[in-house]
Parts: sequence; structure tokens; C-alpha cells
Amino acid sequence: MGSETVLIGVDPHKASNTLAVLDPATRVVVASKRFANTSSGYDQLRSFADQWSDHRWTVEGCHGAGRSLAQRLVRGGEVVFDVPAKLAARVRIYSQGHGRKTDLDDAVSVGTAALLGDGIARVHADDGLVSLRLLSDRRAELVALRTQAVCRLHRLLVELTPGGLARKLGADKALRTLALLRPDTPIDVVRVQLAHEHVADIQALDVKIKAVGRQIGELVTASGTHLTDLYGIGPVIAGRILAEVENINRFPSRHHFASYNGTAPIDASSGEQVRHRLSRSGNRRLNHALHMMAVTQIRYPGSQGRGYYERKRLEGKTPKEALRCLKRRLSDVVYWQLLADQASTIDACGSPTTATPTRPISTSPKANSSPAAPPPRPRSRPASPGSSPSTGKTTASSASKSSTPTNASAPTFSNKPRRPRTTRSRAHS
Repeated sequence: MGSETVLIGVDPHKASNTLAVLDPATRVVVASKRFANTSSGYDQLRSFADQWSDHRWTVEGCHGAGRSLAQRLVRGGEVVFDVPAKLAARVRIYSQGHGRKTDLDDAVSVGTAALLGDGIARVHADDGLVSLRLLSDRRAELVALRTQAVCRLHRLLVELTPGGLARKLGADKALRTLALLRPDTPIDVVRVQLAHEHVADIQALDVKIKAVGRQIGELVTASGTHLTDLYGIGPVIAGRILAEVENINRFPSRHHFASYNGTAPIDASSGEQVRHRLSRSGNRRLNHALHMMAVTQIRYPGSQGRGYYERKRLEGKTPKEALRCLKRRLSDVVYWQLLADQASTIDACGSPTTATPTRPISTSPKANSSPAAPPPRPRSRPASPGSSPSTGKTTASSASKSSTPTNASAPTFSNKPRRPRTTRSRAHS
């Protein structure tokens, strides 16, 4: 038994890991066992797998519940493949023909999905991009806490000042307002006290947000990426894009990338009626980064993105529809820039941003996709005076409140002078 080649499917959970050992040729379950998700349980799991000298691991959700187990296995020298949860669920439903679901069934489905499916990615050890993701998530958490503190402060100041205050509120403005107040009731005294505490919370959060922003900027600079050269992308947004995309090679084309980030509309045609609807799926964090890039471009009348937006308005599209068209085209621009960065052999925070493409462990051949060469890198964008250092959001009004459109030429979304564009670098809206 020790010389057999086997595939180990794993259904990971917070408290346990269920293994199913499959014969790749017959897809028959050779053995199965459940282990506690503890240090001793991990040692037992490795001892169990060592019965087969030639074995590979397939773990469900290596970016979620299975991340810790997959990373421990990779650091231990094991070969691990990531099986998306949706793919494993699809295989379980179609292969069994019923809704029965157990941890063992899930583990078998994970292994079967790896044998049948194309594009199963090999898991690599965490690199510097994980630091970017952690810092980006931390900054988002701090910004959310700051927003909550501002809302609480605004609620108190509205009760303390006749007529209330302006919508946009910061710590300095709140302190000036509190300095003018003379509470004359015990309730107002308590309100002023709490307001000062909220201001102190906001000031402390501002310091933390700026510190995390500096760390993100340093990592983005160290990565060597030129995403910040694109109009509307600063270090914070660039860090989020790099952290979410990880390896641009996993997207065969710009259309796959747009589908992943949710900017590609969903085809909802039927018969002779051809129509599309808005996609609510995709990576919403990456979608938000593209949204901020689009809003920043729309804010400046002289930008290429604003010209494209207005041209879509002249074609009869609503403001939201024109914004979605712009986001779809900006998705292509970001995709080409990431390809250009990859061609320059970028090191992300001391580690390669792109790994060598992994051959699928499916028996069926996978079609190779050779993307067209990316366009030349644009020059740096102008500063955005309307951006907020604490939230990273622009102070521009919504795109739906844009001024009356004027005729404009097709955009290239950068400050670089226009060059002849080939059909391969032209983005579809």
C-alpha cells in the first residue's frame, strides 16, 4: 500500500478535518478518517497520510476555512491543491444525485473535483501579498470604526447645537464646536463629556489609519508595481488590488478578470431578445477598488475617464449605466497593467508576485491562453485634492450627479498622450 499513488481530499472545519483517500485511476475511496484540528491531531493526520509514499492533498477553500491546514502542509513540504467550495458542492450534487451531505461526502467530492476539474490551483507558501491583505483588511476595519465614532459624535452634537451641524464632520471641527458650547443642564454636561470621548477616539483612529496607510504604501513601493501610475489609483487601492488578485496568471483573459471582479454584465438574453443585467457577484473588495478609481476619474472634467463617461451619457445611458461601462473598461486597464508588471518580473515585498503556472491535476488537457502584449505603461496621475486621508474616498458627489455631458473622444484612462491603439488593446465596455 505504501507505493500506491493516492489523492487525499480534505473537508476542513474549525474543530476537525475529515480525510478521504482516493485512488486516482478508479476514484474509489481507499480509506477515510477524521482528525481533531489541534496540534496532536495534525501530527496524527500526517502519520496517517505517510502510509502512502506518493500522495497529494486537495483541500477545500484554501483561502477560507482550509487556509491554516493548507499552509501547514505546504510548509511541511507537501503538495497541496486548492479546490473551490462551489466546485466541490457541484461535483457532490451531480455525482450522487441527491442532497445527502456529510463531512466524508464532502471530502470525497473535494478529491473527485480535483480529478475532474480544470484550473485547480496549487497552493504556495504565504508571501508578502498576505501582508498587504492583512494591512488592507486592518485599514478597512479602522475606517469602519472611525465612521461609527463620527456618527455617534454627530448625533450628540446635533442635540447640543441648535440647527445641527454640516454633514461632513472631523475631529478638529468638532473640537472647535465643543469649545463654544456652554452646557446648562446635567444632561448636556454628560453629552459634552461623551462628545469629547468620541473626538479622542476619532483622533486615535486617524493616527492608526495613517500608520497603516504608510505601511501599505511602503509594501506597494517595494513590490515595484506601476498600478499607482494609473489615474485614480493610490497606494491604498493598489495594495487592495494586489492583495485580492495575487496571481494575474490565473485569469486567462481580461474577460475572466472582469467576471471575477464583478464588472462584467451577466448575459440574460432569451430568444431574439438580447439583454444584460448587473452582476452582484464577484470579488466585492476588488469591485470597490475599481469603483473608487472610476469615481476619481469622473470627478475631474479633464480626465480621459470623464470623457468616456460623458460619451456614454450622450449615447443615452443613465449615470449609473455609464459608470458601470467605465468600471468595465478600467478593469481591462488594470488587467493589462498587472500583466505588464508581471512581464517586468516584479518582486512583491521580497517574494514573487506570480508563481509558475501549475498544470491541472485533471486528466483532461487544458487549453492554453496566450494574452496579447499589454499596452505601454502610462505616466503618473495628477494628485487628487478631493480625497480624504482617513478613508481613502473622494469627496466628489455621486456619479449620478455629474454635470451635463459634453462630447469627448475615446479614453485611454491615463495622462499619457494618445497613441495608435490596436484591436487587441481596445477594451469593450
